[in-house]
Amino acid sequence: MIRTLPSFTLSEIASLVKGRLVGDSELVINSLSTLESAKSGQLSFLANAKYTASLGQTQAGAVLITENHLVNAPCAAVVVDDPYLAFAQLSKFFDWRLKANFGIASSAHISASAQVHEQASIAAGVVLGEETIIESGVYIGPNAVVGNRCVVAKDARIEAGVILYDDVHIGQRSLVHSGAVLGGDGFGFAPTKGAWVKIYQLGGVRVGQDVEIGAGTTVDRGALDHTYIKDGVKLDNQIQIAHNVVIGEQTAIAGCTAIAGSTKIGRRCTIAGMSGIVGHLTIADNTHITAMSLISKSVTQPGQVLSSGTGQELHRSWKKNVIRFKKLDSMAKRITALENKVDNFSSEG
Repeated sequence: MIRTLPSFTLSEIASLVKGRLVGDSELVINSLSTLESAKSGQLSFLANAKYTASLGQTQAGAVLITENHLVNAPCAAVVVDDPYLAFAQLSKFFDWRLKANFGIASSAHISASAQVHEQASIAAGVVLGEETIIESGVYIGPNAVVGNRCVVAKDARIEAGVILYDDVHIGQRSLVHSGAVLGGDGFGFAPTKGAWVKIYQLGGVRVGQDVEIGAGTTVDRGALDHTYIKDGVKLDNQIQIAHNVVIGEQTAIAGCTAIAGSTKIGRRCTIAGMSGIVGHLTIADNTHITAMSLISKSVTQPGQVLSSGTGQELHRSWKKNVIRFKKLDSMAKRITALENKVDNFSSEG
């Protein structure tokens, strides 16, 4: 199928974002682009004042802009309160994904007890397990595997190559990207006489509504209860979510972060890339964790910004500091000894 490129007049664009139009209302917009790269017929936006110079030089047909930057616009404009939000709202209308055709591909394998709504799309090579339910508007991409007793709710999208183990539920309008694996065994073993006895993972995974799960991300099934990814959560690529983790509503987590088992992340948190959170912790609502941080104890006060790890420095300076780090213990002991001497001298005086 050849994709027909979308296009909108500038007046339609203004209506979609509830903005004020300045310029040619009939100007046709056929795509979005950056201020630096945009050409005639493309729409761009200014969301950060440091790009004001780029605004003045843009070749875009029109821009999304705030009232106070309108004077710098060299082209037509749609004035809004939040250009970045307006850009986000418009982006779905220019999405590269083809609209799915309802139906089941002939090469798909559908278990006899599976229920597939007539307005769902099941692509080539898909496997659907026993007692699995696929609701209306769902798209299951090529070669995806959906295990037994799964539920994929209305208008959710499962991209090519996703694997859902048994007893995984995906909420309405959620999106799971290629290579993600949901419902694999959590890492649970009991030690005995120098060996390990497997703890079979008997829970499932429950993903809420309007969740996005990035490519290559893994969400382990619970040991007894489920692992929960609540409504509106956004997970980047290559994240590890261990068994029985709970991630609260509207939390966003960046790539390569790992969260150990049974930790509870609050609502509206942000966790930057390559962070690590150890198990059995509670992280309060609205906590913000900066990149490459290690969180090793619970966070009880909401709204904190947390960092760990060291900042960037020149390699030569870093090597010197590594040597100093190794001396910290002996330095601390010497300082304590000196303080004791001072205290003794003061008391004697």
